Amino acid sequence: MTDSPTPGTDPETSDGDARERLAAVRAEVAKAVVGQDAAVSGLLVALLCGGHVLMEGVPGVAKTLLVRTLAGALSVETRRVQFTPDLMPGDITGSMVIDSRQGELSFREGPIFTNLLLADEINRTPPKTQSALLEAMEEGQVSVDGVSRPLPRPFLVAATQNPVEYEGTYPLPEAQLDRFLLKVVLPVPDRTAELEILRRHADGFDPRDVAAAGVTPVAGAADVAAGRAAVGRVQVSPEVAGYIVDIARATRESPSLSLGVSPRGATALLRSARAWAWLTGRDFVTPDDVKALAHATLVHRLALRPEAELEGVDVAQVLASALGSVPVPR
Repeated sequence: MTDSPTPGTDPETSDGDARERLAAVRAEVAKAVVGQDAAVSGLLVALLCGGHVLMEGVPGVAKTLLVRTLAGALSVETRRVQFTPDLMPGDITGSMVIDSRQGELSFREGPIFTNLLLADEINRTPPKTQSALLEAMEEGQVSVDGVSRPLPRPFLVAATQNPVEYEGTYPLPEAQLDRFLLKVVLPVPDRTAELEILRRHADGFDPRDVAAAGVTPVAGAADVAAGRAAVGRVQVSPEVAGYIVDIARATRESPSLSLGVSPRGATALLRSARAWAWLTGRDFVTPDDVKALAHATLVHRLALRPEAELEGVDVAQVLASALGSVPVPR
């Protein structure tokens, strides 16, 4: 009797197989996490784009559980870093240490050398340590002692943070925020979902043991690679590309914003819309795909003017207004 192959390890994985397996990840995550479909979609989109996700929510809405469950549904290597005020950059990237056997310096890899890094409560560590992720998130490598070391593929940072008004938090710098493809806000579940959460706990569900909930790997690195290749073939018409550019320019012209969407933000919206189109079974992007991903892709790249903050203006409302001001191509 032979062992069955690990999902997603076949280098000949087809587009359809990859889409089917990645779609099955949703069902696996649902075994442990109730609701939060938008966050699951965001993580899948980021995987397909080679991007990263920042998840924000009050304590207790399953941010960490969601990432741990996603890791259980994917046959990829996963590590977790609990961000604390005393965490140092080398604790993440790795550092040079003395090899006692050979009497010389050697590099000891940090937890960032993995496929899926859970950066838990990233805004509880100072900006100096937060910035240790910049090169890794942008270039897929880590430079220590003048030597650049590539990270495994795929590589995804799934960072969680509490809302910035909570004590003991450090706001992420603009350069750090811009490295995240998406920012997803996890809401407090509605009454029906909360009742389901309590029912599961009453039946013995242990959030520290997702395997006991029946979560098994259903996709792997080969599926992600095949999906990324397929996303790269998704067509974007000149009209849709122009729609994305006009949205970005509308934010730059908003009197309420000191910082609008940069060209990097516009390309991020293009990438995420293509991934979403492929996940939903199409090989072309529609304006609805752009609108569906616009908030998660752009809202964290905007900065309000001080006078707008004093007036209680919400950045999400400004983005919605900018979206509403741009004609939708037919």
